[in-house]
Amino acid sequence: MLKEYRTLYKKGLDETIIEKSRFIGYAQPVFSEEAAIQFIEEIKTKHKDATHNVPAYVIGDNHEIQRYSDDGEPSGTAGVPVLELLKKEDLRNVAVVVTRYFGGIKLGTGGLVRAYTKTAKLALNDAKIVVKRAYRLMHIKIDYNLLGKVQNEIIQNGYLIKETQYDDSVHFYTYIKIDEVDSFKKYIIEWTNGRCVIEEQQQDYLVELDGKIIYE
Repeated sequence: MLKEYRTLYKKGLDETIIEKSRFIGYAQPVFSEEAAIQFIEEIKTKHKDATHNVPAYVIGDNHEIQRYSDDGEPSGTAGVPVLELLKKEDLRNVAVVVTRYFGGIKLGTGGLVRAYTKTAKLALNDAKIVVKRAYRLMHIKIDYNLLGKVQNEIIQNGYLIKETQYDDSVHFYTYIKIDEVDSFKKYIIEWTNGRCVIEEQQQDYLVELDGKIIYE
């Protein structure tokens, strides 16, 4: 399981005109090949009158599934550049379709590569590239007389408190990066002089955009 990976936050859509041809880029996060194929078919149906609908997608932790099609464009000028862009951006679980309405002016091999790459990049920018990072939810149980000290230490050290619950004790539920769990446990024991209960709970991927957590 990856500690972190780059993907898309949402669906993306943008378009541009190049030498009178209209290029429309669509991008979407997908979590299976079936979902990618369904997304591509939806775009093809929406633009069944288009000259070309060029798809590409990457699925899996290590890009295990990679597919593309030039959809009638000269070999290597459309689907390959879009797929290469996805790989260059190190994206996972992402599908893109670039739709073209031919405007009457041929672009040439280099022109086609640039046009499809540019349009795909516009769609990715609209969809927003994010990092999904693995965190462990930690449950910390302490006495009330330690509340201020422990809460302050957690915040000052940059850890994320998901929620705090109060009954006969104080319960902090804190998100910790996977590779920082052991050190966090040591800190909690140190801050409380061992007067705590620490429980590891589920692992979640949190979304980071421009280095900041986005709570979904």
